[in-house]
Amino acid sequence: MPPIPKFIEDKLENDKNETEKGHFPYVITKVDEDVNNELLRYFTGEKTGFVQVGPKKWFFPSGYEQEAANYYNFMFRPSDVIVATFPRSGTTWVQEMVWLLVNNLDYQKAAEIPLDDRFPFLEYSCFVHKATKAEFMAENASDNEKLAILQDWDVPAWKILGKSTGPRFIKTHLPFTLLPPDLLNVGCKVIYVARNPKDVAVSFYHLNRLARTQGYIGDFSRYWGCFERNLQPWTPYWEHIKEGWERRKEENMQFYFYEDINKDLREQYDVLENHLKIENFKNNKSVNSDLCKRLGIFAKEEQGFVRKGEIGGWKDYFDEKLNGKADQWIQENLKDTDIVFPIVNK
Repeated sequence: MPPIPKFIEDKLENDKNETEKGHFPYVITKVDEDVNNELLRYFTGEKTGFVQVGPKKWFFPSGYEQEAANYYNFMFRPSDVIVATFPRSGTTWVQEMVWLLVNNLDYQKAAEIPLDDRFPFLEYSCFVHKATKAEFMAENASDNEKLAILQDWDVPAWKILGKSTGPRFIKTHLPFTLLPPDLLNVGCKVIYVARNPKDVAVSFYHLNRLARTQGYIGDFSRYWGCFERNLQPWTPYWEHIKEGWERRKEENMQFYFYEDINKDLREQYDVLENHLKIENFKNNKSVNSDLCKRLGIFAKEEQGFVRKGEIGGWKDYFDEKLNGKADQWIQENLKDTDIVFPIVNK
């Protein structure tokens, strides 16, 4: 691997994130040392460790601690449109659909401007560890254009969004607990999407293998153990879903199941349906994080960012024993709620 140019090293060393002052009401603690060491062994993109936040123990990489108050105090605007999900719940698919519907089905503009620019990811920067970023820069040391892109790769989205004019589209996986308390009162529209946890886990497993910022190197069974024990970013999964479900009747809030939106797509415009068909969508460079692939942030041997989007694909990953364990976990967490996931016969 070629060395990082000296001017890049100096810039990395001196790149101190600006932070806005603001109150953050929750205690942030480090994960148990033994658990942390185990996680670092299998999730190679994080170099420092992991933290848990508040009484629900929301799980994040070390970079979250510095940015927590900025997310909690972010100034949303009445004109904002937010897609909020637990990861891998059909998020990218819903983002593209929402953006197109709001923008009069402007397919040309959608193709010209990457979805990440049209629909910034609020907390992405805290998942880019400085040491992992340095690795990407070293690998691209001979390409000044890529170095320039990577240098700004971890600029916090709240800074960029703060300078934006006009209506903003914002993606977040943060639970309501960690977002501004007045989020649903400022007038912006929040679309919350939930998906069957087995399909979520399989998709999240593949993303963790694909994205070198996570760099997962274990098998699915081990990954499921982390997911089930709430040792994955943005978990606990069930608390996340419950928070969305409990607020589904509030003004400015819409709650959907991915399975229902997918099923009802035929009721939408014919052209939009064709655009969003998963076989077309997964090859759309505008939404498939193609830049991450070109910069080496995505592992070449893994599946794409938009993978299959299918319903019931979990059946290829859960053997009988693991499926029984997962069903017990699901039933235990649903028993005191009125959440009912759509039944899909596939």
